[in-house]
Amino acid sequence: MSLTEISEALVKREVSSQEVVRNSLEELEKRGPSLNCVARLFPEQALAKADSADKELSSGISPGPLHGVPLLHKDMFYRTGKISACGSKICEDYVPDATATALLKLDQAGALDIGRLKMVEFAYGLTGHNEITGDVRNPWNPEYIPGGSSSGPAAAVAGFLSYGSLGSDTGGSIRFPASCCGLVGMKPTYGRVSRFGAMPLSFSLDHIGPLTRTVADCALLTQIIAGKDTNDSTSYYQPKPDFLSGIESGIQGLKIGVPTTYGNGPSGFLDPLHPEVQREMESSLAVFRSLGAKVVEIPLPENFEISNNMANIIAGAESSSAHANWLKEQPEDYGSQTRERLLTGLLFSAVDYLDALKLRKVILEDFLKQVFDKVDVLHAPVVPIPVPTLEESNIQANPGFIEYLTLLGHFTRPFDYLGLPALSVPAGLTDNGLPSGFQLVAPPFEEALLFRTARAFEKENPWSYP
Repeated sequence: MSLTEISEALVKREVSSQEVVRNSLEELEKRGPSLNCVARLFPEQALAKADSADKELSSGISPGPLHGVPLLHKDMFYRTGKISACGSKICEDYVPDATATALLKLDQAGALDIGRLKMVEFAYGLTGHNEITGDVRNPWNPEYIPGGSSSGPAAAVAGFLSYGSLGSDTGGSIRFPASCCGLVGMKPTYGRVSRFGAMPLSFSLDHIGPLTRTVADCALLTQIIAGKDTNDSTSYYQPKPDFLSGIESGIQGLKIGVPTTYGNGPSGFLDPLHPEVQREMESSLAVFRSLGAKVVEIPLPENFEISNNMANIIAGAESSSAHANWLKEQPEDYGSQTRERLLTGLLFSAVDYLDALKLRKVILEDFLKQVFDKVDVLHAPVVPIPVPTLEESNIQANPGFIEYLTLLGHFTRPFDYLGLPALSVPAGLTDNGLPSGFQLVAPPFEEALLFRTARAFEKENPWSYP
């Protein structure tokens, strides 16, 4: 069942929360180890809360939209009294004294928090490798990467071990694993969802969002966790529409942009694209045309070409600053790739960092004017190559690893830099039998448009899991 389906079944008393939670815990114990996706479970707490949820439903108490539904989340969302190791040795015993706002909102909606899922060390990597806690595996084929840094959430949701999961996206860490595992993954507008109580990596780029198996599930979770939070000064007070109310409205007449060159220059945004991924992108665009959308090729602003580099500078400088004390006092406790990436971040000058921050507003304004004055949404790939195996992508801190990670994040990182909402949607399978997804990008706070567009595609191109 999907998240929305199990929620409806609970409300109708077709199944009890106790039954759902017990089944989830049993499956996690049985199949979780093969994917190496579970960090820790809260079984006693989960069963006690499931019992309370069932009693409330029996008493006719009006439930929240997720009343009694068990969920697991990336091991970077803090809950008072529960360990949040963040995929690391350094924080393996860290117990926070506050609970993440996103988790509190899920609590208020009736969801049951039953555990944490593994992740890339300190959320700093796109492949899913972790030298500290071991590599998470892709449910489609355990020899392949699940993507990262939200590797555990992607594997658990695609493996039917969780109905949905919260992840984070600083350079693609929701959308990348969603694409690798055939999921729907939302990176909301910067500031749409509070980051309070979530482990910071780069405070100028971090986004919080869900990974799910269906568009409606993703819309529901985004609806619940969105909103202004006084504990997060970067969160916006922005009226939030009902993301589900217009989701079935269709896309007749919608203008979908396909990026071409940067300005009038010779290089194109899609240049790194592998032919097999390009095939799936073209196939998805054909579906949109059949649904009445108008597909338009559109050049990107010339200055958008530097967005990847600017994002790398910001992420490098801010993450290395956050880790400065640990890097000095216990560098040996980091995995080699994480340590080298953080040390590289120390090399950026204050001028580089401030220029990258300053240019973001300029590039965003040009992007909104030159792209979204002409089209409603932008269509782009997520992962530029077919999903690689764990072995071939396990470069750790070997020469060329920075360039390799830059290639992998080519299509995702710029939209973290600009803070635009972006939704990863399953498109099809490449020749290795692994999923490949596209992303839809919209102007700020237009998540509802993305869900409506993706839902139209999903209905025409239904997805199934192994």
